[in-house]
Amino acid sequence: MNKNSGAFVNGAEAYGRFLEVFIDGHWWVVGDALENIGKTTKRLGANAYPYLYGNAGSSGLRGSSPEVSGYAKPEKFIDKRFKD
Repeated sequence: MNKNSGAFVNGAEAYGRFLEVFIDGHWWVVGDALENIGKTTKRLGANAYPYLYGNAGSSGLRGSSPEVSGYAKPEKFIDKRFKD
């Protein structure tokens, strides 16, 4: 009797294949989730603390100071804006 076959052996093989795919799929999903959480955490940290991540000079939030650009000055009174 070289080849083992029967209901128990075939069921165990099918269960083994199912378990392998199930575990492998879960590791894939968990790995992707952890990778995305890590990238998001790094991005949030770089936005919150740019000096810790070395991109202090290249932040995307740039603006000019009031001394350079001046302040906004109203051109007309508010009550005139709503009159025809």
